[in-house]
Amino acid sequence: MPMKWKPAPQALVDRFSEIVPDDPRIERRKMFGYPCAFAGGNMFMGLFQDQLILRLGAADRAEMVSREGALPFQPMGRPMREYVSVPPALIADDGRIGAWIKRSFAWAASLPGKAPKKKGGGKRVAKARAAPKKSGARKAGGTGRALAKPARAESAAKPKAREAAQRARKP
Repeated sequence: MPMKWKPAPQALVDRFSEIVPDDPRIERRKMFGYPCAFAGGNMFMGLFQDQLILRLGAADRAEMVSREGALPFQPMGRPMREYVSVPPALIADDGRIGAWIKRSFAWAASLPGKAPKKKGGGKRVAKARAAPKKSGARKAGGTGRALAKPARAESAAKPKAREAAQRARKP
């Protein structure tokens, strides 16, 4: 049975809105119903349930874990590469969280850009398939039913093998 995600607390959503940098290169949009911020199509910060997550390079990630007590971000128990869950005490500290957000933004901006996704909710539309083509000889009278499959063409190796065998038999 799928796990139901909890909505982010309104106080955290409000705090997220306050701390996202005001930069024209940043796009705000929701991912899985949670507010997120993107640079060049790459998410660099967002919310997930009651967590603020940041995307950081390896050195910054290791520093944040050791110095600030951040934990690897593990939605549904599986670690998400490059992301950390920010400790609540750090979220409340304007100066410290701002410095980490700048690092996160710089890391995401350095990654190859992604093309914007098409609107439409990611729903796939099945394409109409053409009717399969019928092969083989047709019955006289035009009923359209195949009588027999066409014979397979012999591979090039078989005639050469026969020729070699015939030459070997000749005196």
